[in-house]
Amino acid sequence: MRDVRLIDIFEHHIAQKYLNRSGIAHAIAVAYHAFHLAKEHHLDVDTAAKAGLLHDMGHYTWYKNGKWDYDLYKQNDIHPIKGAERAHKLLIRLGENPVKAKTIALAILFHTDSFLPSNDIVRTPLQQIVKWADEKDEEEGGMHHYRSIDYDRAKQSIIRLDESIDSEIENMS
Repeated sequence: MRDVRLIDIFEHHIAQKYLNRSGIAHAIAVAYHAFHLAKEHHLDVDTAAKAGLLHDMGHYTWYKNGKWDYDLYKQNDIHPIKGAERAHKLLIRLGENPVKAKTIALAILFHTDSFLPSNDIVRTPLQQIVKWADEKDEEEGGMHHYRSIDYDRAKQSIIRLDESIDSEIENMS
């Protein structure tokens, strides 16, 4: 039994605020990729999917003269740091196991190299999977953050992923 389901996270007003900012369609796609990669690598599919869903909740909107400035974002962004903090706080607030919440937050922290001074970090298998999942859905110029999805369709996708996670956990028992 899971302490927190994806739908609980998805419907929370704080998650909605930051998922809308960074792109719900992208977040859901990364959650699905993380689930499948975790399954393939025999890792915890629930933890991977949660980290995938929340991986970009630290995004700040970098605008210059009223327009998105991708170069400004690439130079100054620290979204993995802020996202790890926000995700951890949200997960604890929702009743997630504290060890699992920390594991998810660390996977979010290390899902990209964009903020690191060097590219020599050694990731855990889960952290690597979340990085791969994000990379699978990337589009040039950050356009993956601007794909749209209808709220009801997004919610149904989250419910189906929750069902897949439950099924996978049951099969592992």
